[in-house]
This record gives sequence, structure tokens and C-alpha cells, in this order.
Amino acid sequence: MTDHTNSRSGRPGSSTTGRGDGPVTRATVLHAALEIVDRDGVDGLSMRRLADAVGRDPMVVYRHVANKAAVLDGVAEVVFAQLSVDASDADWDAQLRVVARDFRRLALAHPKAVPLLVTRPLATPLGLRPPAVVRPLEDILALLTRAGFSGAEALHIYRALFGFLYGHVLNELQEIVERPEETDEVLRLGLHRLPIGEFPLLRELAPVLAAYDGATELERGLDILLTGLAATLSGPGR
Repeated sequence: MTDHTNSRSGRPGSSTTGRGDGPVTRATVLHAALEIVDRDGVDGLSMRRLADAVGRDPMVVYRHVANKAAVLDGVAEVVFAQLSVDASDADWDAQLRVVARDFRRLALAHPKAVPLLVTRPLATPLGLRPPAVVRPLEDILALLTRAGFSGAEALHIYRALFGFLYGHVLNELQEIVERPEETDEVLRLGLHRLPIGEFPLLRELAPVLAAYDGATELERGLDILLTGLAATLSGPGR
């Protein structure tokens, strides 16, 4: 019997050859890229490491993603594809709160990918973004226009909501504790490094900063944002 252990029986560059099992698709490449980012961050992602992760020669990977920028766009796409909006919900306020909580959940599940969620879509013209990235916008516009907002108002609400969400998750995920073993909030947060004469209010708020609760802050921000938008725009019942 002929030993084919070290042979490549397929055509050169074929997705079915190499170290991995089964065919390589764009989806498998992007999910492998997300796993690398989740583990090692964006800086840990390279085309060579991605090829190793899918068990193929880099040229096979390039067949599905043109370059690293396309991979980064794809990682954002994979995460955004998990965000769904029920455009038929009669309670637009409640549905946007569900979307906001889901976005926060995804951010906490993929914290090292959050910078990509915030920056990659904005680096691409709207019409060139993957459908999975644009879909939440379309569905939120449908949700709000069905509720009685004009198209321009619905777009304003979307922009305000996601501007808030991006800022919230980036703030929540930042490293705020310098000395977790300390019981004194000023020392825990490293605020002792700031001159008290120049930053008295920040030092005074140390207990509040140390007791930061991301879920609570999200709900408080949504209350302010959505209540204010409903009061100032000419949408449902106005």
C-alpha cells in the first residue's frame, strides 16, 4: 500500500489540502481569527498565525480574505452577526434596551475585539460594509419608523444609541483598578498619583468610581438617553 502521509493529493492551493480537516471557508477563517483575537488581542493576529490556526498554507487563507484589514473587518462582522433586532416589536423603547444589553453581552464575551467593533465599520463606507454589520441599522430604522418616528429621527436615535453604547463598553472594559488588594478606594484606583489640589472632585468620587457596576450604569444611561429622545422628537404620540 502506498504511504500518502506526506503527500498532497489535491491540486496546489486547494482548500482541501494541508494540515486541517475538511474544507476551509471564509467563515472558518474568520471564526479562527476571532479566537486568536479573543485570546491574544488584535496585535496577536497575523496572517501566518491565522494560517496555522486553520491548518493550511497562507495562500489558502488569502483565497478567502485578501489581507489583514479584510480579516479585521471580518472579525467585527462575525460579532455583529450575533446582534439581532426584532423590528416587529411594538415597544420600541423596550426593544432598544434589549439590543443594548445584547451588545454589552457580546462586548464582555469578546473584550479584545471591542476596538474592532467600534472602529472597523467606521473605516468603511456604509454601502461597502458587510450585510451583518449594516443589518442592525436597517432593523432599528424599521423598528422606529413603524413606531411613528420619521426616517431622519430614527437615524438620529440609532446614532445616539450606538454612540452611547460604544463609549459605555470602552469605559466599562478599561482597566481601572491599579491595586485590587487595597481597601482604600483612592489607592485601589491609583488616584493618589493625582495632586489633590488639582483634582479634588475626582479624588472625592473614589468610592463611586470603585463601586462601578456596568449593568447598572448601562440602564441609567439608557433611561437618560431614550427618555430624552422620546421627549424631544416628534415620534409616537406626539
